Amino acid sequence: MAAMTDTAGSGSNPLAVDWTDELSKQLSWHWDHQIRPRLQGLTDAEYFWEPVPGAWSVRPRGSGAAMEVGAGDYILDFARPEPVPPPVTTIAWRLGHILVGVLGARNATYFGGPLTSYESYRYPGTADQALTELDVAYQRWINGVRSLDSNALAERCQEAGFESDSMAALVLHIHREMIHHCAEVALLRDLYAHQPNQP
Repeated sequence: MAAMTDTAGSGSNPLAVDWTDELSKQLSWHWDHQIRPRLQGLTDAEYFWEPVPGAWSVRPRGSGAAMEVGAGDYILDFARPEPVPPPVTTIAWRLGHILVGVLGARNATYFGGPLTSYESYRYPGTADQALTELDVAYQRWINGVRSLDSNALAERCQEAGFESDSMAALVLHIHREMIHHCAEVALLRDLYAHQPNQP
C-alpha cells in the first residue's frame, strides 16, 4: 500500500488554486443557494418579532431603549458593556449588525463604500428596505473580494484589531460572520412560522 501511495504521489501534479475564486465562492455559494432564498418574502412582522421578553431590536427613536444608536428615525438597541448573558436579538437587530459592523464598515475601509458606524447609520424601518440595503452591501463586498489578487490577499489589514492579519484572514472572518448571522436569521424565521396560532 505504501508503494502505491508513493507512486501516486510522485506522478501527480498539485492543483493550481485560484484563492480569490475560492474565497469569493465560500460566501457567494451560501448567498445564492441558502442565505438570499431564505430571506425572500421577509415580512415586517417577522423583522420586528421579539421571541423573548427583553430582546434587542431596531425601534422607533424615543421608544424607551436604554441606549439608542443610529442617526435616523429608527435606532438599534445597544449597551456598553454588553449584558451577560447577551440579549436575544430580533431579525431587525441581526440585519442591522450585518449592515453596519460586518459589511458596512469593511466596505468603507476596503472597497469604496460610504463611511459607516453604529452611531451614524440610518437603520431600516421595514424588512423590504433592510433587504434592499443588504443586497447592495453584499454586492459591493463580493465584488471587492473578487477584485483581490494573491498579492492583495497577502497584505496586512487596515483596521484596529486585525493589524497582524492578512486580508485573506479578514475575508474568511467576514464570511464566517455572514454565514452564522444569516443562519440565526433563518432560525428566527422558522421559530416565528411555528408559533402557536400562526395561520
